[in-house]
Amino acid sequence: MADPGKMDRRITLYEPGAETGRDGFNAPILGAPVARGVWAEYAPASDRERMQSAEVGATITARFRIRWSPDVAALSPLWWLDFEGRTFDISGAKEIGRRDGIEITASARAE
Repeated sequence: MADPGKMDRRITLYEPGAETGRDGFNAPILGAPVARGVWAEYAPASDRERMQSAEVGATITARFRIRWSPDVAALSPLWWLDFEGRTFDISGAKEIGRRDGIEITASARAE
């Protein structure tokens, strides 16, 4: 079960969908926030740096644990999340216990 005492961070979860607006570069914003300000436990999983096409790229991988709710029951790798102003692509989500919580594995580009 997810330990509520360790859930001291806030995340916002997004799911893909229709265009919801335009960003500062007039590019479409696809997707809508499903759950804002969700309490989460944050645990960095790894930092990785690799050379690709003469460009250095760094990736941050992390695990987030949240409480299960009907709003996030359909969570999948098609979704993404925002944590401290950084967008994380979700690579995996698994249920903890019997609807006790959800463990999310996600990665973001370090800039």
